Amino acid sequence: MTTIDKDDLIQSVADGLQYISYYHPVDFIRAMAAAYERERSPAAKDAMAQILINSKMAAEGKRPICQDTGIVVIFAQVGMEVNWNTDMPFAEMINTGVRSAYLNPDNPLRASIVDPPIGARRNTLDNTPAVIHTELVAGDRVNITLAAKGGGSENKSKFTVLNPSDSIVDWVLKTVPTMGAGWCPPGILGIGLGGSAEKAMVLAKQALMEPIDIHVLQAHGPNDDIEALRLELFEQVNRLGIGAQGLGGLTTVLDIKIAHAATHAASLPVALIPNCAATRHVHFELDGSGPAHLTPPALDDWPQIAWDPAATSRRVNLDSLTPAATRDWQPGDTLLISGKLLTGRDAAHERLAELIRTGQPLPEGVDFRNRFIYYVGPVDAVGNEAVGPAGPTTATRMDKFTETMLADTGLLGMIGKAERGAEAIASIKRHRAVYLIAVGGAAYLVSAAIRAARVVAFEDLGMEAIYEFEVEDMPVTVAVDSRGESVHTSGPMAWRKHISEIPVTVA
Repeated sequence: MTTIDKDDLIQSVADGLQYISYYHPVDFIRAMAAAYERERSPAAKDAMAQILINSKMAAEGKRPICQDTGIVVIFAQVGMEVNWNTDMPFAEMINTGVRSAYLNPDNPLRASIVDPPIGARRNTLDNTPAVIHTELVAGDRVNITLAAKGGGSENKSKFTVLNPSDSIVDWVLKTVPTMGAGWCPPGILGIGLGGSAEKAMVLAKQALMEPIDIHVLQAHGPNDDIEALRLELFEQVNRLGIGAQGLGGLTTVLDIKIAHAATHAASLPVALIPNCAATRHVHFELDGSGPAHLTPPALDDWPQIAWDPAATSRRVNLDSLTPAATRDWQPGDTLLISGKLLTGRDAAHERLAELIRTGQPLPEGVDFRNRFIYYVGPVDAVGNEAVGPAGPTTATRMDKFTETMLADTGLLGMIGKAERGAEAIASIKRHRAVYLIAVGGAAYLVSAAIRAARVVAFEDLGMEAIYEFEVEDMPVTVAVDSRGESVHTSGPMAWRKHISEIPVTVA
Protein backbone atom coordinates (compact mmCIF):
# COMPACT_ATOMS: atom_id res chain seq x y z
CA MET A 1 0.00 0.00 0.00
CA THR A 2 1.35 3.45 -0.96
CA THR A 3 1.77 5.99 1.83
CA ILE A 4 1.63 9.65 0.82
CA ASP A 5 2.85 12.29 3.21
CA LYS A 6 0.80 15.46 3.62
CA ASP A 7 3.86 17.62 2.95
CA ASP A 8 4.32 16.00 -0.47
CA LEU A 9 0.78 16.89 -1.51
CA ILE A 10 1.04 20.42 -0.10
CA GLN A 11 4.39 21.02 -1.81
CA SER A 12 3.16 19.58 -5.10
CA VAL A 13 0.10 21.84 -5.16
CA ALA A 14 2.20 24.89 -4.27
CA ASP A 15 4.84 24.06 -6.88
CA GLY A 16 2.18 23.33 -9.50
CA LEU A 17 0.44 26.66 -9.01
CA GLN A 18 3.71 28.55 -9.24
CA TYR A 19 4.60 26.55 -12.36
CA ILE A 20 1.38 27.31 -14.20
CA SER A 21 1.49 30.98 -13.23
CA TYR A 22 4.42 31.51 -15.61
CA TYR A 23 4.53 28.48 -17.96
CA HIS A 24 1.96 27.99 -20.67
CA PRO A 25 1.39 24.34 -21.67
CA VAL A 26 3.61 23.56 -24.66
CA ASP A 27 0.62 22.40 -26.73
CA PHE A 28 -0.93 25.85 -26.24
CA ILE A 29 2.27 27.65 -27.28
CA ARG A 30 2.50 25.59 -30.46
CA ALA A 31 -1.17 26.04 -31.32
CA MET A 32 -0.99 29.81 -30.75
CA ALA A 33 2.19 30.05 -32.81
CA ALA A 34 0.55 28.16 -35.68
CA ALA A 35 -2.49 30.45 -35.48
CA TYR A 36 -0.18 33.48 -35.53
CA GLU A 37 1.47 32.24 -38.71
CA ARG A 38 -1.91 31.69 -40.39
CA GLU A 39 -3.50 34.96 -39.32
CA ARG A 40 -4.21 37.58 -42.00
CA SER A 41 -5.84 40.23 -39.84
CA PRO A 42 -3.13 42.76 -38.85
CA ALA A 43 -4.88 43.66 -35.58
CA ALA A 44 -5.39 40.03 -34.56
CA LYS A 45 -1.85 39.10 -35.59
CA ASP A 46 -0.46 41.94 -33.47
CA ALA A 47 -2.51 40.76 -30.47
CA MET A 48 -1.27 37.19 -30.86
CA ALA A 49 2.31 38.44 -31.15
CA GLN A 50 1.92 40.23 -27.83
CA ILE A 51 0.44 37.11 -26.21
CA LEU A 52 3.34 34.92 -27.40
CA ILE A 53 6.01 37.46 -26.48
CA ASN A 54 4.40 37.90 -23.06
CA SER A 55 4.33 34.12 -22.62
CA LYS A 56 8.06 33.79 -23.22
CA MET A 57 8.82 36.81 -21.01
CA ALA A 58 6.81 35.28 -18.18
CA ALA A 59 8.65 31.97 -18.56
CA GLU A 60 12.05 33.66 -18.52
CA GLY A 61 11.20 36.00 -15.65
CA LYS A 62 9.12 33.48 -13.70
CA ARG A 63 6.36 36.04 -13.24
CA PRO A 64 2.64 35.60 -13.95
CA ILE A 65 1.41 35.37 -17.52
CA CYS A 66 -1.71 37.27 -16.48
CA GLN A 67 -2.46 39.57 -13.56
CA ASP A 68 -5.57 37.50 -12.88
CA THR A 69 -3.87 34.46 -11.38
CA GLY A 70 -7.19 32.72 -11.17
CA ILE A 71 -9.48 30.73 -8.96
CA VAL A 72 -7.81 27.39 -8.19
CA VAL A 73 -9.63 24.33 -9.50
CA ILE A 74 -8.49 20.82 -8.55
CA PHE A 75 -9.57 17.52 -10.05
CA ALA A 76 -8.22 14.77 -7.80
CA GLN A 77 -8.39 11.02 -8.39
CA VAL A 78 -7.46 9.32 -5.14
CA GLY A 79 -6.62 5.63 -5.21
CA MET A 80 -8.57 3.60 -2.68
CA GLU A 81 -5.39 1.79 -1.63
CA VAL A 82 -3.59 5.01 -0.70
CA ASN A 83 -2.62 5.45 2.93
CA TRP A 84 -2.20 9.01 4.16
CA ASN A 85 0.40 10.25 6.64
CA THR A 86 -1.49 13.38 7.66
CA ASP A 87 -3.37 15.12 10.43
CA MET A 88 -5.35 17.22 7.94
CA PRO A 89 -8.42 16.51 5.82
CA PHE A 90 -7.75 16.31 2.08
CA ALA A 91 -9.24 19.73 1.31
CA GLU A 92 -7.17 21.37 4.03
CA MET A 93 -3.98 19.93 2.55
CA ILE A 94 -4.95 21.31 -0.86
CA ASN A 95 -5.74 24.76 0.53
CA THR A 96 -2.50 24.84 2.50
CA GLY A 97 -0.67 24.30 -0.79
CA VAL A 98 -2.73 27.07 -2.45
CA ARG A 99 -1.92 29.45 0.40
CA SER A 100 1.80 28.67 0.14
CA ALA A 101 1.81 29.28 -3.63
CA TYR A 102 -0.06 32.57 -3.59
CA LEU A 103 1.97 34.03 -0.73
CA ASN A 104 5.34 33.00 -2.19
CA PRO A 105 7.55 36.09 -1.74
CA ASP A 106 9.63 35.31 -4.84
CA ASN A 107 6.56 35.29 -7.08
CA PRO A 108 3.49 36.47 -5.19
CA LEU A 109 0.27 35.68 -7.02
CA ARG A 110 -2.78 37.91 -6.95
CA ALA A 111 -5.35 37.04 -4.33
CA SER A 112 -8.71 37.30 -6.10
CA ILE A 113 -11.07 35.22 -3.94
CA VAL A 114 -13.73 37.00 -1.89
CA ASP A 115 -16.01 35.56 0.78
CA PRO A 116 -18.96 35.83 1.23
CA PRO A 117 -19.91 36.19 -2.45
CA ILE A 118 -22.38 39.01 -1.70
CA GLY A 119 -22.36 41.83 0.80
CA ALA A 120 -18.95 42.42 2.33
CA ARG A 121 -17.11 40.32 -0.29
CA ARG A 122 -13.96 40.31 1.84
CA ASN A 123 -10.80 39.20 0.09
CA THR A 124 -9.46 36.03 1.73
CA LEU A 125 -5.95 37.41 1.02
CA ASP A 126 -4.42 34.04 0.07
CA ASN A 127 -6.72 32.89 -2.78
CA THR A 128 -8.26 30.10 -0.71
CA PRO A 129 -10.45 28.17 -0.77
CA ALA A 130 -9.90 26.18 -3.95
CA VAL A 131 -12.70 24.47 -5.86
CA ILE A 132 -11.98 20.77 -5.34
CA HIS A 133 -13.48 17.80 -7.19
CA THR A 134 -12.45 14.49 -5.62
CA GLU A 135 -13.04 11.03 -7.05
CA LEU A 136 -12.17 7.71 -5.42
CA VAL A 137 -10.66 5.30 -7.95
CA ALA A 138 -8.92 1.94 -7.96
CA GLY A 139 -5.19 1.83 -7.29
CA ASP A 140 -2.52 3.23 -5.00
CA ARG A 141 -1.76 6.58 -6.65
CA VAL A 142 -3.11 10.13 -6.41
CA ASN A 143 -3.56 11.94 -9.72
CA ILE A 144 -4.06 15.67 -9.63
CA THR A 145 -5.13 18.00 -12.43
CA LEU A 146 -4.59 21.53 -11.24
CA ALA A 147 -5.81 24.72 -12.92
CA ALA A 148 -5.97 28.44 -12.20
CA LYS A 149 -9.03 29.78 -14.00
CA GLY A 150 -9.24 33.47 -14.81
CA GLY A 151 -12.43 35.37 -14.02
CA GLY A 152 -12.73 36.94 -17.48
CA SER A 153 -13.18 33.59 -19.17
CA GLU A 154 -15.05 31.97 -16.29
CA ASN A 155 -17.66 34.74 -16.40
CA LYS A 156 -18.57 33.75 -19.95
CA SER A 157 -19.64 30.21 -19.01
CA LYS A 158 -22.98 29.17 -20.48
CA PHE A 159 -25.46 26.39 -19.84
CA THR A 160 -28.67 25.18 -21.41
CA VAL A 161 -30.82 22.09 -21.59
CA LEU A 162 -31.71 21.34 -25.19
CA ASN A 163 -34.33 18.97 -26.47
CA PRO A 164 -32.70 15.72 -27.60
CA SER A 165 -33.51 16.58 -31.23
CA ASP A 166 -32.07 20.12 -31.05
CA SER A 167 -28.82 21.11 -32.77
CA ILE A 168 -25.82 21.56 -30.48
CA VAL A 169 -24.00 23.35 -33.32
CA ASP A 170 -26.78 25.91 -33.70
CA TRP A 171 -26.80 26.64 -29.96
CA VAL A 172 -23.02 27.07 -29.80
CA LEU A 173 -22.93 29.32 -32.88
CA LYS A 174 -25.73 31.45 -31.40
CA THR A 175 -24.05 31.57 -27.98
CA VAL A 176 -20.39 32.29 -28.75
CA PRO A 177 -21.01 35.76 -30.27
CA THR A 178 -22.91 36.76 -27.11
CA MET A 179 -19.78 36.03 -25.04
CA GLY A 180 -17.97 39.02 -26.50
CA ALA A 181 -14.20 39.23 -26.14
CA GLY A 182 -13.95 39.23 -22.35
CA TRP A 183 -12.77 35.62 -22.41
CA CYS A 184 -9.64 36.74 -24.34
CA PRO A 185 -9.75 34.69 -27.52
CA PRO A 186 -8.11 32.85 -29.11
CA GLY A 187 -8.53 30.11 -26.55
CA ILE A 188 -10.27 26.80 -26.09
CA LEU A 189 -13.95 26.01 -25.68
CA GLY A 190 -14.76 23.19 -23.27
CA ILE A 191 -18.15 21.58 -23.83
CA GLY A 192 -19.89 19.20 -21.46
CA LEU A 193 -22.68 17.05 -22.87
CA GLY A 194 -25.14 14.97 -20.90
CA GLY A 195 -25.35 13.97 -17.27
CA SER A 196 -27.38 16.44 -15.25
CA ALA A 197 -27.08 20.21 -15.01
CA GLU A 198 -24.20 20.21 -12.54
CA LYS A 199 -22.49 17.23 -14.20
CA ALA A 200 -22.45 18.96 -17.60
CA MET A 201 -20.70 22.00 -16.12
CA VAL A 202 -18.04 19.84 -14.44
CA LEU A 203 -17.53 17.93 -17.70
CA ALA A 204 -16.99 21.19 -19.59
CA LYS A 205 -14.34 22.29 -17.09
CA GLN A 206 -12.64 18.88 -17.22
CA ALA A 207 -12.59 19.00 -21.02
CA LEU A 208 -10.48 22.16 -20.87
CA MET A 209 -7.71 20.24 -19.11
CA GLU A 210 -7.08 17.99 -22.12
CA PRO A 211 -4.20 18.68 -24.58
CA ILE A 212 -4.86 20.63 -27.78
CA ASP A 213 -5.04 17.99 -30.50
CA ILE A 214 -7.53 19.25 -33.09
CA HIS A 215 -4.80 19.06 -35.74
CA VAL A 216 -4.42 15.33 -35.08
CA LEU A 217 -8.16 14.84 -35.39
CA GLN A 218 -8.20 16.78 -38.65
CA ALA A 219 -5.43 14.59 -40.03
CA HIS A 220 -7.08 11.23 -39.37
CA GLY A 221 -10.75 12.22 -39.45
CA PRO A 222 -13.50 11.53 -36.92
CA ASN A 223 -14.09 8.07 -35.48
CA ASP A 224 -17.41 8.87 -33.80
CA ASP A 225 -20.13 11.51 -33.46
CA ILE A 226 -18.30 13.39 -30.70
CA GLU A 227 -15.17 13.80 -32.80
CA ALA A 228 -17.27 14.84 -35.81
CA LEU A 229 -18.95 17.47 -33.62
CA ARG A 230 -15.57 18.80 -32.49
CA LEU A 231 -14.44 19.23 -36.08
CA GLU A 232 -17.65 20.91 -37.18
CA LEU A 233 -17.68 23.32 -34.25
CA PHE A 234 -13.99 24.15 -34.71
CA GLU A 235 -14.55 25.18 -38.31
CA GLN A 236 -17.86 26.97 -37.76
CA VAL A 237 -16.78 28.94 -34.66
CA ASN A 238 -13.67 30.16 -36.45
CA ARG A 239 -15.82 31.24 -39.39
CA LEU A 240 -17.59 33.67 -37.07
CA GLY A 241 -14.61 35.98 -37.61
CA ILE A 242 -14.41 37.10 -33.97
CA GLY A 243 -10.63 36.70 -33.93
CA ALA A 244 -7.98 37.47 -31.34
CA GLN A 245 -9.27 39.82 -28.62
CA GLY A 246 -12.49 40.18 -30.63
CA LEU A 247 -10.74 42.38 -33.21
CA GLY A 248 -11.73 40.23 -36.18
CA GLY A 249 -9.63 37.47 -37.72
CA LEU A 250 -9.28 33.88 -38.79
CA THR A 251 -8.75 32.21 -35.42
CA THR A 252 -11.20 32.51 -32.54
CA VAL A 253 -10.61 29.06 -31.03
CA LEU A 254 -7.50 26.89 -30.95
CA ASP A 255 -9.49 23.75 -30.14
CA ILE A 256 -12.92 22.48 -29.19
CA LYS A 257 -12.84 19.95 -26.35
CA ILE A 258 -15.88 17.82 -25.51
CA ALA A 259 -16.52 15.53 -22.53
CA HIS A 260 -19.78 13.60 -22.26
CA ALA A 261 -21.81 11.40 -19.93
CA ALA A 262 -25.01 9.36 -20.04
CA THR A 263 -28.13 11.46 -19.56
CA HIS A 264 -31.88 11.27 -19.14
CA ALA A 265 -33.83 10.28 -22.26
CA ALA A 266 -35.79 13.54 -22.10
CA SER A 267 -32.75 15.80 -21.73
CA LEU A 268 -29.68 17.10 -23.51
CA PRO A 269 -27.76 19.25 -21.00
CA VAL A 270 -25.07 21.34 -22.70
CA ALA A 271 -22.43 23.39 -20.86
CA LEU A 272 -19.86 25.66 -22.50
CA ILE A 273 -16.85 27.08 -20.65
CA PRO A 274 -14.06 28.97 -22.44
CA ASN A 275 -10.39 29.00 -21.53
CA CYS A 276 -8.58 32.23 -22.30
CA ALA A 277 -5.18 33.13 -23.73
CA ALA A 278 -3.81 32.64 -20.20
CA THR A 279 -4.64 28.92 -20.26
CA ARG A 280 -3.07 27.43 -17.12
CA HIS A 281 -3.20 23.80 -16.05
CA VAL A 282 -0.88 20.92 -15.19
CA HIS A 283 -1.20 17.24 -14.29
CA PHE A 284 0.92 15.27 -11.83
CA GLU A 285 0.87 11.95 -10.01
CA LEU A 286 1.93 11.15 -6.45
CA ASP A 287 3.20 7.61 -5.79
CA GLY A 288 4.61 7.97 -2.28
CA SER A 289 8.17 8.72 -3.41
CA GLY A 290 8.00 12.47 -2.73
CA PRO A 291 6.52 15.63 -4.20
CA ALA A 292 5.78 15.88 -7.92
CA HIS A 293 8.57 16.87 -10.30
CA LEU A 294 7.47 19.31 -13.00
CA THR A 295 9.69 19.75 -16.06
CA PRO A 296 9.79 23.29 -17.46
CA PRO A 297 9.31 23.79 -21.21
CA ALA A 298 12.41 24.66 -23.23
CA LEU A 299 12.72 28.25 -24.42
CA ASP A 300 13.03 26.85 -27.94
CA ASP A 301 9.36 25.86 -27.68
CA TRP A 302 8.41 29.52 -28.18
CA PRO A 303 8.49 30.99 -31.71
CA GLN A 304 10.88 33.77 -32.64
CA ILE A 305 8.68 36.80 -33.25
CA ALA A 306 9.89 40.22 -34.34
CA TRP A 307 7.38 42.69 -32.92
CA ASP A 308 7.90 46.41 -33.40
CA PRO A 309 4.91 48.34 -32.06
CA ALA A 310 6.49 51.67 -32.98
CA ALA A 311 6.37 50.85 -36.70
CA THR A 312 2.62 51.41 -37.04
CA SER A 313 1.71 53.18 -33.80
CA ARG A 314 1.16 56.82 -32.91
CA ARG A 315 2.88 58.08 -29.77
CA VAL A 316 0.59 59.90 -27.33
CA ASN A 317 1.56 62.00 -24.29
CA LEU A 318 -1.19 61.53 -21.72
CA ASP A 319 0.00 64.46 -19.60
CA SER A 320 -0.71 67.02 -22.31
CA LEU A 321 -3.58 65.28 -24.08
CA THR A 322 -6.76 67.27 -24.73
CA PRO A 323 -10.21 66.09 -25.83
CA ALA A 324 -9.71 67.71 -29.23
CA ALA A 325 -6.58 65.65 -29.85
CA THR A 326 -8.54 62.38 -29.59
CA ARG A 327 -11.16 63.33 -32.20
CA ASP A 328 -9.24 61.95 -35.17
CA TRP A 329 -8.55 58.59 -33.54
CA GLN A 330 -10.16 55.74 -35.46
CA PRO A 331 -11.24 52.26 -34.30
CA GLY A 332 -8.29 49.91 -34.77
CA ASP A 333 -5.62 52.62 -34.53
CA THR A 334 -2.65 51.53 -32.42
CA LEU A 335 -1.14 53.95 -29.92
CA LEU A 336 1.89 54.01 -27.65
CA ILE A 337 0.83 56.00 -24.61
CA SER A 338 3.15 57.67 -22.12
CA GLY A 339 2.46 59.69 -19.00
CA LYS A 340 0.29 59.31 -15.92
CA LEU A 341 -3.05 57.53 -15.62
CA LEU A 342 -5.24 56.34 -12.78
CA THR A 343 -6.55 52.82 -12.26
CA GLY A 344 -9.81 51.47 -10.94
CA ARG A 345 -12.10 48.48 -11.30
CA ASP A 346 -15.36 47.17 -9.81
CA ALA A 347 -15.00 47.94 -6.10
CA ALA A 348 -13.30 51.32 -6.67
CA HIS A 349 -16.01 52.34 -9.14
CA GLU A 350 -18.72 51.50 -6.61
CA ARG A 351 -17.09 53.76 -4.03
CA LEU A 352 -16.52 56.56 -6.52
CA ALA A 353 -20.12 56.40 -7.72
CA GLU A 354 -21.39 56.59 -4.13
CA LEU A 355 -19.21 59.62 -3.37
CA ILE A 356 -20.49 61.37 -6.49
CA ARG A 357 -24.12 60.43 -5.75
CA THR A 358 -23.93 61.86 -2.24
CA GLY A 359 -22.08 65.01 -3.27
CA GLN A 360 -18.86 64.17 -1.45
CA PRO A 361 -15.41 65.03 -2.83
CA LEU A 362 -13.27 62.34 -4.39
CA PRO A 363 -10.26 61.19 -2.37
CA GLU A 364 -7.19 63.42 -2.37
CA GLY A 365 -5.02 62.64 -5.38
CA VAL A 366 -7.94 61.31 -7.43
CA ASP A 367 -8.59 63.84 -10.21
CA PHE A 368 -9.88 62.40 -13.49
CA ARG A 369 -10.07 65.67 -15.44
CA ASN A 370 -8.61 65.08 -18.94
CA ARG A 371 -7.15 61.80 -17.74
CA PHE A 372 -7.56 58.10 -18.48
CA ILE A 373 -8.62 55.35 -16.12
CA TYR A 374 -7.13 51.90 -16.60
CA TYR A 375 -9.27 48.95 -15.55
CA VAL A 376 -6.70 46.76 -13.81
CA GLY A 377 -5.95 44.86 -10.61
CA PRO A 378 -2.18 44.31 -10.66
CA VAL A 379 0.01 41.67 -9.08
CA ASP A 380 2.28 42.89 -6.29
CA ALA A 381 5.76 44.00 -7.37
CA VAL A 382 8.96 42.10 -6.59
CA GLY A 383 12.55 43.21 -6.86
CA ASN A 384 12.98 46.31 -9.01
CA GLU A 385 9.52 46.16 -10.55
CA ALA A 386 7.35 49.28 -10.34
CA VAL A 387 4.38 46.91 -10.27
CA GLY A 388 3.76 43.26 -11.05
CA PRO A 389 1.96 41.98 -14.15
CA ALA A 390 -0.83 44.45 -14.85
CA GLY A 391 -2.97 43.49 -17.82
CA PRO A 392 -6.50 44.83 -18.37
CA THR A 393 -9.69 43.48 -16.85
CA THR A 394 -12.99 43.14 -18.72
CA ALA A 395 -14.40 46.60 -19.31
CA THR A 396 -18.06 45.62 -19.64
CA ARG A 397 -18.27 45.21 -15.86
CA MET A 398 -17.69 48.96 -15.61
CA ASP A 399 -20.39 49.86 -18.15
CA LYS A 400 -22.92 50.68 -15.40
CA PHE A 401 -20.55 53.36 -14.05
CA THR A 402 -19.51 54.88 -17.38
CA GLU A 403 -22.10 57.66 -17.60
CA THR A 404 -21.38 58.80 -14.04
CA MET A 405 -17.64 58.82 -14.60
CA LEU A 406 -17.82 60.69 -17.91
CA ALA A 407 -20.50 63.15 -16.81
CA ASP A 408 -19.22 64.03 -13.36
CA THR A 409 -15.43 63.62 -13.24
CA GLY A 410 -14.08 65.11 -16.49
CA LEU A 411 -12.68 61.70 -17.48
CA LEU A 412 -11.23 61.72 -21.00
CA GLY A 413 -11.14 58.01 -21.69
CA MET A 414 -10.85 54.44 -20.43
CA ILE A 415 -8.52 51.49 -21.01
CA GLY A 416 -9.57 47.88 -20.54
CA LYS A 417 -10.15 44.74 -22.53
CA ALA A 418 -13.08 43.47 -24.59
CA GLU A 419 -16.07 45.27 -26.00
CA ARG A 420 -18.35 47.85 -24.38
CA GLY A 421 -22.12 47.45 -24.18
CA ALA A 422 -24.63 49.64 -26.01
CA GLU A 423 -25.27 51.87 -22.99
CA ALA A 424 -21.57 52.53 -22.43
CA ILE A 425 -20.96 53.22 -26.12
CA ALA A 426 -23.83 55.68 -26.15
CA SER A 427 -22.28 57.44 -23.17
CA ILE A 428 -18.85 57.51 -24.83
CA LYS A 429 -20.40 59.05 -27.94
CA ARG A 430 -22.45 61.56 -25.92
CA HIS A 431 -19.38 62.84 -24.08
CA ARG A 432 -17.03 62.43 -27.06
CA ALA A 433 -14.75 60.26 -24.95
CA VAL A 434 -12.70 57.26 -26.15
CA TYR A 435 -12.16 53.68 -25.05
CA LEU A 436 -8.84 51.91 -25.62
CA ILE A 437 -7.89 48.27 -25.14
CA ALA A 438 -4.71 46.57 -24.04
CA VAL A 439 -4.21 42.90 -24.90
CA GLY A 440 -5.69 40.50 -22.37
CA GLY A 441 -3.21 37.72 -21.64
CA ALA A 442 -0.16 39.98 -22.07
CA ALA A 443 0.07 41.29 -18.50
CA TYR A 444 3.83 40.92 -17.99
CA LEU A 445 4.51 42.65 -21.31
CA VAL A 446 2.18 45.50 -20.33
CA SER A 447 3.83 45.89 -16.93
CA ALA A 448 7.19 46.43 -18.63
CA ALA A 449 5.80 49.79 -19.80
CA ILE A 450 4.91 50.90 -16.25
CA ARG A 451 7.77 52.99 -14.86
CA ALA A 452 6.21 53.98 -11.53
CA ALA A 453 3.18 53.04 -9.47
CA ARG A 454 1.67 54.23 -6.21
CA VAL A 455 -1.63 53.69 -4.40
CA VAL A 456 -3.60 56.94 -4.19
CA ALA A 457 -6.94 55.79 -2.75
CA PHE A 458 -8.84 52.86 -1.24
CA GLU A 459 -5.74 50.96 -0.13
CA ASP A 460 -7.95 48.59 1.87
CA LEU A 461 -9.25 47.15 -1.41
CA GLY A 462 -5.93 45.47 -2.11
CA MET A 463 -5.51 44.80 -5.82
CA GLU A 464 -8.73 46.81 -6.44
CA ALA A 465 -7.26 50.01 -4.95
CA ILE A 466 -6.82 53.11 -7.12
CA TYR A 467 -3.23 53.44 -8.31
CA GLU A 468 -1.48 56.12 -10.27
CA PHE A 469 0.69 54.56 -12.96
CA GLU A 470 3.36 56.34 -14.95
CA VAL A 471 3.71 54.53 -18.27
CA GLU A 472 6.08 54.77 -21.21
CA ASP A 473 5.11 53.48 -24.64
CA MET A 474 2.30 51.27 -23.36
CA PRO A 475 0.70 49.60 -26.42
CA VAL A 476 -3.07 50.09 -26.79
CA THR A 477 -5.66 50.00 -29.55
CA VAL A 478 -8.56 52.37 -30.11
CA ALA A 479 -11.65 50.23 -29.52
CA VAL A 480 -14.40 52.90 -29.41
CA ASP A 481 -13.75 56.32 -30.90
CA SER A 482 -15.34 59.64 -29.98
CA ARG A 483 -18.12 59.03 -32.51
CA GLY A 484 -19.12 55.78 -30.83
CA GLU A 485 -17.73 53.49 -33.53
CA SER A 486 -16.54 50.16 -32.09
CA VAL A 487 -13.81 47.95 -33.50
CA HIS A 488 -15.48 44.99 -31.76
CA THR A 489 -18.42 45.47 -34.12
CA SER A 490 -16.66 46.47 -37.32
CA GLY A 491 -13.70 44.06 -37.03
CA PRO A 492 -15.59 40.75 -36.69
CA MET A 493 -18.21 41.91 -39.21
CA ALA A 494 -15.55 42.61 -41.84
CA TRP A 495 -13.71 39.36 -41.19
CA ARG A 496 -16.89 37.30 -41.14
CA LYS A 497 -17.63 38.64 -44.63
CA HIS A 498 -14.04 38.11 -45.71
CA ILE A 499 -14.01 34.51 -44.48
CA SER A 500 -17.27 33.76 -46.30
CA GLU A 501 -15.70 34.84 -49.58
CA ILE A 502 -12.42 32.93 -49.46
CA PRO A 503 -11.48 29.30 -48.82
CA VAL A 504 -10.20 29.15 -45.26
CA THR A 505 -8.04 26.48 -43.68
CA VAL A 506 -8.20 26.82 -39.92
CA ALA A 507 -6.09 23.76 -39.17
